[in-house]
Amino acid sequence: MSGRAPALMIQGTGSNVGKSLIVAGLCRLMADRGLKVMPFKPQNMSNNAAVTSDGGEIGRAQALQAMACRVPLTVHMNPILLKPETDTGAQVIVQGKRYGTMRAREYGKQKAELLPKVLESFSKIESGANLVIVEGAGSPAEINLRAGDIANMGFAEAANLPVILCGDIDRGGVIASLVGTHAVLEEEERQRIKGFFINRFRGDTSLFDEGMRQIEIRTGWAGLGVVPWFADAAKLPAEDALGLEDGEGRGPVKIVVPVMSRIANFDDLDPLRLESDVTLELVQPGNPLPADADVVLLPGSKSTVGDLAFLRAQGWEVDLKAHHRRGGRILGICGGYQMLGRTISDPHGIEGQAGTVEGLGYLDVDTVLSPEKSLVEAKGKHLPTGASVSGYEIHIGRTSGPDCARPMLHIRDGEGRPKLDGAMSADGRVGGTYLHGLFTDDSFRKAFLEGLGASSSVAYDQSIDAVLDDLAAHLDASLDVERLLEIAKAR
Repeated sequence: MSGRAPALMIQGTGSNVGKSLIVAGLCRLMADRGLKVMPFKPQNMSNNAAVTSDGGEIGRAQALQAMACRVPLTVHMNPILLKPETDTGAQVIVQGKRYGTMRAREYGKQKAELLPKVLESFSKIESGANLVIVEGAGSPAEINLRAGDIANMGFAEAANLPVILCGDIDRGGVIASLVGTHAVLEEEERQRIKGFFINRFRGDTSLFDEGMRQIEIRTGWAGLGVVPWFADAAKLPAEDALGLEDGEGRGPVKIVVPVMSRIANFDDLDPLRLESDVTLELVQPGNPLPADADVVLLPGSKSTVGDLAFLRAQGWEVDLKAHHRRGGRILGICGGYQMLGRTISDPHGIEGQAGTVEGLGYLDVDTVLSPEKSLVEAKGKHLPTGASVSGYEIHIGRTSGPDCARPMLHIRDGEGRPKLDGAMSADGRVGGTYLHGLFTDDSFRKAFLEGLGASSSVAYDQSIDAVLDDLAAHLDASLDVERLLEIAKAR
């Protein structure tokens, strides 16, 4: 091993084939075997981010994988995070900090220059582990992106990693996707792939025995198993907004969330999704906000000004006014909080053209966007109820105004510094806060739902931990785990 930790890289035949959850499950499985296992993803693209204990941000999927490993978060688990701001451009986060905003073509030219940073982070991760499980991004078959690649084969080559390929049978064409990937790769890359497995199989897996044999014949790769459909995956945080679904409950309290074009940190919704007393409805663009909502929750956004215009274009501003007139409640988190104020000013043109736009006007506050980003973990209490809260801030901008004299929260950051956060309207029906993750705190969620006449039945962190245990057992029964370990050790 030349002093390096055993490691392997899970790549996929495409996006959303289940790589993130497979890595999370393997991390928990190996941790339960007593290994000091660490997750790593060289490049991620997601507006769902987590704040780390070392003061940066990484993709939420890597936060879940770290939880599976039972290790603290660090920026080095995901050194490059791309946070889309428009259809053609994204904010680039390098080792947890904002590096700049680039259009796709510009980033494509510069990404190779970031490889040393990625390798530096990987070195830090493997120095503290005796197994590293690396997740690729998209697919190595995207050979048009191979030049300067740092997400798949380019990184695997630079770090000398063996690769295992994941194919998703649920979307169809899995034989073609695996054999086709083999066809378009260079010979050195084909040799780097040591095996493959099939994910999301519904029914009797033995029915695919011949399919496995045909893939092995056509590729020369070893078949390492068929993973049956894991229904409880829906209970784990989704990495991509495409994975957002309505809640499982059909309870008496309806919480409605308009799905913005740049919705961010939408894992805020996950605990509510599991509550049996809650009907969580995600309203897609083009549909009205339902008239029977008890609460409209405006979520975080990667582009507050742009999503405010998007909200208005859907007609949701009119629906929100009707909801408020009927006595409904409104809660804004982060970007949603900023939208609820009188104005949003962007003097530096951070989100586009410099200037000031009118907010929705439900809170007597104003927001000024600034280049400095707030990235802190925090704990405290919800002032109206005294319930405990915990979570993190990840935002640009400062909000002030008369309604801030009625703050939602009293919190302390990771260094113990106290502050008041958020604002509430005089009648208490509209509130806003910068704190993400507050619904993961069972105490706050219980108090919030009781205020709506509902009860909480979920111990959220325990439920996620239990699903990770079940996922680990699921993979242990489906994959050739000993062969995976041999491949990692032979690196």
